Amino acid sequence: MRFALALIPLLFLALVAVAPVARLLAEGWGTGELGFWALWADDYLRGRVLWSLAQAGITSVAALLVGVPLAWVLARIEFTGRALVLRALMLPFVVPTLVAAMGVLALAGPRGVLGVDGSGTPWLLLYGNLFFNLCLVVRAGVEAFEHVSGTRVAAARTLGASPWRVFRRVEWPEARPWLASAACLVFLYCLSGFGLALVLGGQRWATAEVEIYTLVAHELALGQAGVLAVWMLLLNGAVALIYAFIEQRLAAPARAGPIPLRAGASRGDRLAVAALHAPLFALAGAPLLALLLRPAPALLDGAAWAVLRDPATLQALFNTLRFSAMALALALVLGVAHALSAQGLRRLGLAWRAAAFLPFVVSPVTVAFGLLLLYPAFTASLPLLVAAYALIAYPFIARARAAALDALPPSLAQAAATLGASPARVAWRVTLPLVAPALRRGTAFAAATMLGEFAVSLFLSRPEWLTLTTLIHQRLGRPGETNLQAALVLALLLLALALAAFVLIEGGTRRQAPPHARTA
Repeated sequence: MRFALALIPLLFLALVAVAPVARLLAEGWGTGELGFWALWADDYLRGRVLWSLAQAGITSVAALLVGVPLAWVLARIEFTGRALVLRALMLPFVVPTLVAAMGVLALAGPRGVLGVDGSGTPWLLLYGNLFFNLCLVVRAGVEAFEHVSGTRVAAARTLGASPWRVFRRVEWPEARPWLASAACLVFLYCLSGFGLALVLGGQRWATAEVEIYTLVAHELALGQAGVLAVWMLLLNGAVALIYAFIEQRLAAPARAGPIPLRAGASRGDRLAVAALHAPLFALAGAPLLALLLRPAPALLDGAAWAVLRDPATLQALFNTLRFSAMALALALVLGVAHALSAQGLRRLGLAWRAAAFLPFVVSPVTVAFGLLLLYPAFTASLPLLVAAYALIAYPFIARARAAALDALPPSLAQAAATLGASPARVAWRVTLPLVAPALRRGTAFAAATMLGEFAVSLFLSRPEWLTLTTLIHQRLGRPGETNLQAALVLALLLLALALAAFVLIEGGTRRQAPPHARTA
């Protein structure tokens, strides 16, 4: 039964991810004289790869330096509004990438609210990466510090260890695997990201993924694009395997004896809580606030509202909703099948877990062009578009569900079976209610991701299948303040849509899943 379930996502991945990538690479090498090592002899392409690695590494280190202290404060001190802060931390990650890029531009781009134009520098992309991914490290850190053994901490304090020594010798070693997992995930997102790099990186600071798109879409240099794509696949795959290995080590039932939150009445605790809000606002809240403030004058006089009544906007809204709904149904089937089958594949467990990361490892641009080359008869067809959407979204569901199944004590299912319950009844009455919150969270993130999908919509849709993301991109490509204001208004509409979908699906869940279980 487990192997039969595994065949569903396996066949899907083979047809929609592996085969299109292989077709694109074969086409690239078949049209040029390039060899496998040719990339490193080309100064320009080598620079793109090295910059891609550098910006991902810088972002990961910066996220750890900022996120670990914030996570410790949130995990140890109780204060008014703590629950709201924890929930608001996930807001940047729910925001579509194109909207996140628009927020950064509204803050520090041309005519941004800060009055400083960072375009043409690497700082916009680095800031955008940190805005988008800091929440992963903070949430992983909170979860990690909550899992630290309260008994060991109490024993260390009883023996006279200072707070810093307790952190260094007890808390940090136990939290380190969780934070390493989050750092790998941040690195993977930054290395394979497209939307943020396309909008914020510009021509000078374009990453390798943007360069693949440029080579294929504008220059038709499939040979160079193929060599660059295969190296990026290898690099992304290596990071994904490391992440899968760490995540598998964390796949264990939650331990008892967490450290209780302290009231935060001391002066040091109050200072720590006060210091918490400044970096959170600067790195996670400022771009969203700028996105609201930048088009405010046009919104107040009603000039920008006309874009919301435009027939193209209404059509884009309808297309965005229907494509996302169809893909979400397919992603649910794939994600649940992947998670359930992973429980029975003991020997292939690590490889099968890593397979769920494949849509994150492979660039959406690479997949999109591979699909066009492999299935020319289905070019601009609805099944192809929906399959590509689902490919990007279903890992959210698979990883959330798999982590929830890993955390279930086996004694529960064994007790139900001892009382005479059939496997189907155990799954329906015991397993499903316990994993439902995690499944709902994964579905919420999948829905928000599909609503904001950009690369697939850009290359696989027909002109009449305009979505909100492609409409925003069109407005950004046109000169003039009016088009910029219209793009900002559309970005606000897309943000509201993604948040509404997330709240409606996830709203009943009180406790967030750890990032390593939620997004990979």
